[in-house]
Amino acid sequence: MSRDPSAGLGTVMIRQQVVLAADLAGTVVFAIEGASTAVHAGLDLLGVLVLSFMVALGGGIIRDLLIGATPPSAMRDWRYPLLAFVAGLVTFLIHTQIEAVPAQLLTTLDAAGLALFAVAGAEKALDFKIHPFIAMLMGAITGCGGGVMRDMLLARVPMVLVADIYASAALLGAAVVVVGRRLGCPPAVAAVLGFVVCFALRLAAVRFGWQLPKIA
Repeated sequence: MSRDPSAGLGTVMIRQQVVLAADLAGTVVFAIEGASTAVHAGLDLLGVLVLSFMVALGGGIIRDLLIGATPPSAMRDWRYPLLAFVAGLVTFLIHTQIEAVPAQLLTTLDAAGLALFAVAGAEKALDFKIHPFIAMLMGAITGCGGGVMRDMLLARVPMVLVADIYASAALLGAAVVVVGRRLGCPPAVAAVLGFVVCFALRLAAVRFGWQLPKIA
């Protein structure tokens, strides 16, 4: 029996839509976080926009360069930088209202952004036929790369290396995506499962103070 080419095309389009939706949503969340950090650091408007862009898109740019998806999506699709800059500008203009937002809500949004990027990174790497293990790493890099670049620009130790479980949550969420895809789960289902695992683990780590072992 011959295979219907339209079925395969439809699956590819669904995967691309999942990656795009997760990427764009994560971009907005991390752009706001980057801009908020810049405001607290006393940077001017340009500095706020630069950090907003780097935190929102840095991880995705690194991922795309590593898997050979060039030029990176952030450079090819105008929606990515536009969302990052608009979110950064809005944060700059209403930073007093954002500072009044409860810390728990900000933590929840950060966990959501991490999960979205981890899922998008793993899904895109798999679509480029990257080895499953490397795809897991690409998910973690997508979720954490922007934060590392932010901390480097602010001349401080990257929080991902010292914070309670963060990169590990992204890695586990990406692993769920990879395993789900290998087991034949639809891309959207694998993405949702990966998101839930990463999001829940990150919030649980903050709530209960879970940390990886380290030398005192």
